[in-house]
Amino acid sequence: MAQETISVEGMACGSCEETVESAVAALDGAESVEADNTTDTVEIEGEVDTDAVADAIEDAGYTVLG
Repeated sequence: MAQETISVEGMACGSCEETVESAVAALDGAESVEADNTTDTVEIEGEVDTDAVADAIEDAGYTVLG
């Protein structure tokens, strides 16, 4: 299983984390998703398309860095 860490700007609280986690978890192939607003990262386990992840995060109102 692949693991990916994505840097995200704009998460400020637990609700923000839940929003990002829900958006990414809805993608095909996402096995586990954990957002952390203190490190501005999202850890994703599973076989997911990186562009689809970025689109889902940005559609949720956050900015993907890098």
